[in-house]
Amino acid sequence: MRKEHRDYIKEAVEMASENAGSGAGGPFAALIVKDGQVIGRGVNRVTATKDPTAHAEIVAIREACKQADDFRLEDAVIYASCEPCPMCLAAIYWARLKRIFFAAKNTDAAKAGFDDSFIYKEISLPLEKRFIPTIQTDCENALKPFTAWEEMEDKISY
Repeated sequence: MRKEHRDYIKEAVEMASENAGSGAGGPFAALIVKDGQVIGRGVNRVTATKDPTAHAEIVAIREACKQADDFRLEDAVIYASCEPCPMCLAAIYWARLKRIFFAAKNTDAAKAGFDDSFIYKEISLPLEKRFIPTIQTDCENALKPFTAWEEMEDKISY
């Protein structure tokens, strides 16, 4: 029997609930599905690993990419217990997932103490107005890495 979107979302929510109760990380989980098979699972591991990038979606993407042996997940779908934060959303786009399904909204997460609205606002600000000073610094060879990339003949584009 083929699972429905609702089944994967329910599984992600259950994983997130278990993770929240375990103390190993925040109340978030994600599944990545391709051709009806789960190829990646992740729960939030930020506090357990002391890694601020160990969000559930990132963990699931890493596992799915290993399983697929590719950094592109073009025909895969992600099911998340909550609307992805800005970092996870960017990773989803970089991985080229074809669809995002989620249960709770980012406003629900904010009420529980996980408020990403500040980051969403920061991204749209000019560099000089951001909370963390972000300063472009002159460097005569700043474009050298891009030139090397452009000149490389056997690169794998992404």
